Amino acid sequence: MRKFVALVLFFAFPVFAFAAEPSNSYKVMYDGGSLLGIKAGDGAKLILEQKTIRLQGKKDAELVAIPVDAVTEISYGQDVHRRVGAAIGLAVISFGLGALMALSKSKKHYVGLTWADGDKKGGFAMQCDKNDYRGVLAALEGITGKKAVDSDAMNVKN
Repeated sequence: MRKFVALVLFFAFPVFAFAAEPSNSYKVMYDGGSLLGIKAGDGAKLILEQKTIRLQGKKDAELVAIPVDAVTEISYGQDVHRRVGAAIGLAVISFGLGALMALSKSKKHYVGLTWADGDKKGGFAMQCDKNDYRGVLAALEGITGKKAVDSDAMNVKN
């Protein structure tokens, strides 16, 4: 019986070990835009293919499929803020730790995408993981041929 279990595990392990997400997909959080069927804060999966950029929502429901040549702009921005709420909560327990926590910052990385495919125009922003945003930007730039615009560096004049 032990040999049988060992044999089954020997053949099953490689199947489960390599059955991960494809390297062309990223977990993101939808932040807002012109897509229907998803709310800000919902998790999604961004799938980058040679000719199409797809965004899937819950249960792999396709929200949008954008032809790569229809992309008009890729943008990038950050939201940096201090962890004041966590610092206050920690200060109740230990004032010194709360003060140190108030000095720490948190960064969120956002990538935006706009497109125009005939009369279909749209755009959305997504929050990417701190370990994935560079990969998302590089992949989008690579398949579209467009350079990402840093929205933090843009000056708005009134």
